[in-house]
Amino acid sequence: MKSRGAARQVKQEGNCREAAGQDNAGEAGMKLYEKKEACCGCSACRDICPVGAIHMISDEEGFRYPRVDEEKCIQCGRCEQVCPIKGEKAGRGENFYFGVQAKDETLRRASSSGGMFPVLAEYVFRRQGVVFGAAFNENMEVVHKEAWNPEELEALKKTKYVQSNPEGIYRRVQEHLKEDRWVLFCGTPCQAHALRLFLKKPYPKLIIADLVCYGAPSPGVWASYVKYLERKSGGKMTRFYFRDKRNKDNGHTCAYVAGGREQAHSLYGDVYCRMYFANQIIRPSCHACKYCTVDRDSDFTIGDFWGIEKVRPEMEDGMGTSLVIIHRSAAREIWEQVKEELRWFACKEQDVLQPRLTSPTPAGRGRKRFMYFYRALPFPVFRFLFIIIMNTKTLLGRIVKG
Repeated sequence: MKSRGAARQVKQEGNCREAAGQDNAGEAGMKLYEKKEACCGCSACRDICPVGAIHMISDEEGFRYPRVDEEKCIQCGRCEQVCPIKGEKAGRGENFYFGVQAKDETLRRASSSGGMFPVLAEYVFRRQGVVFGAAFNENMEVVHKEAWNPEELEALKKTKYVQSNPEGIYRRVQEHLKEDRWVLFCGTPCQAHALRLFLKKPYPKLIIADLVCYGAPSPGVWASYVKYLERKSGGKMTRFYFRDKRNKDNGHTCAYVAGGREQAHSLYGDVYCRMYFANQIIRPSCHACKYCTVDRDSDFTIGDFWGIEKVRPEMEDGMGTSLVIIHRSAAREIWEQVKEELRWFACKEQDVLQPRLTSPTPAGRGRKRFMYFYRALPFPVFRFLFIIIMNTKTLLGRIVKG
């Protein structure tokens, strides 16, 4: 009875928060989004607001959504203009497809796939430029940061299966571009498109690299998981690697440091990752994502080269290969300058197609029920319940197949 009462209380509080957000937003709030599927949480509307009327507020699932202060809002409409979901989808262009591995094995080992991102970053560093990407902060929250050298880049290299907080980054990118600096921005497709809309005009020294994105997982669920691991380890978490390559298994090892001790296990055995790949903690807008296509308005699209063992089996060594799609002529010129640092091969569109380049990730069955229990139960209990359910499903699946 206590759990049910707590669930009702949490649910009521969540509904109140949503209602309060809409009421405070007034007409401007309703223009930003009416359903949660219509907001990707990119924060560009917050950055573009000239009077600081928009704040990003976490909902009961742990995702950030914009809330408009009606008293401050001047109805300028800039927040709508910068929204990547409202913006037009990129048209069909002439794309170029490559499989890529950095020749520098240190770069490739420190990357989640083949090392294309650090190669582009080095290109920018040689021109005294700055690189923006996702990194953990001191509280193990994922935020967008800037890096000015290879040492600072280390924090940006690895995959983070958490939606990043890019607040303030769009303005920082614009400031650097206006100072005639080279800038490399790496983010999800919606963040990349939001940056284009925010800037309004092209900049010859801007390189935008977006990712082949499975979907953005909940920062709130991640924060709960971090606290659980810290309590379990008896100390603060300082590192987490979603895609560790120590076993030469294409990054299918998960490792973290908490309480001064390192733990390592299978990526697919990690409870948080199992929640992610069960499609239970992905942002609602991701299930209707319009960027799950090879056509983007970025310069480069980067991801894991799925099926490399079929296309180029001699390159499959368990240390990762990057899929690279080049969308613009300016990006092709950069490619010509960096390709000597890479082992690469050209390929066709059909060689690189993978699920997230053809359609969005579907929502997991029972997602509403999953989030209900997440809100209602203490995380250790919720985690245990999830494991029991998943193991039961696995066992039943084996019985049916057997």
